Amino acid sequence: MDSFSSLIRTASHEQHTEAETSTFMSDLLGGRLGVDAYARHTEQLWFVYEALESTAGRLARDPVAGPFVRPELFRLPALERDLAHLRGPDWRDGLDALPATRAYADRVRECAERWPGGYVAHHYTRYLGDLSGGQIIRDKAERTWGFARKGDGVRFYVFEQIANPAAFKRGYRELLDGISADELERQRIVFECKRAFALNTDVFRALGEEFPLSA
Repeated sequence: MDSFSSLIRTASHEQHTEAETSTFMSDLLGGRLGVDAYARHTEQLWFVYEALESTAGRLARDPVAGPFVRPELFRLPALERDLAHLRGPDWRDGLDALPATRAYADRVRECAERWPGGYVAHHYTRYLGDLSGGQIIRDKAERTWGFARKGDGVRFYVFEQIANPAAFKRGYRELLDGISADELERQRIVFECKRAFALNTDVFRALGEEFPLSA
């Protein structure tokens, strides 16, 4: 019988691939979009992680979500440093969530308030993605726009408090495998993972409409 972490990864593979191969991300990583598109994407990330991390404290002692609340994962300070670099010291003045981003952040917050298992689904799709595929984005951004290696502009993707990302991800998957949830609840969590990837894809689609490639 497959482990729960394997089940999540397999069940959400199609949605994960759709998000990774969206037109916007393909154009961004292919160097066909300017740094403004990268900055706009970074702004959207801020809203999602604000929803994830502003609600984490209330879940720290929850039997389901609590084990996943790990301060070494928190991204908001790094995101804000990146935005100050990308948009200047008054970056908050121009911060604007796309409707798709607002829907994504609202769903994260709803899960945090009402359904810890759903919060775990969003936590997993975001943070393990940052530790994995996010490193490709960091590398591309450094090469394309000349950011200092692991410096301002890409700090969101740099987990300074995690010395061994591979070992951390193994430990995270072990937490998933031991999650305090029955079979029905695990199925609901898997479905929410799929929803999380779909919400993320909606954001990419909206960004693609905002930054279409000229013919």
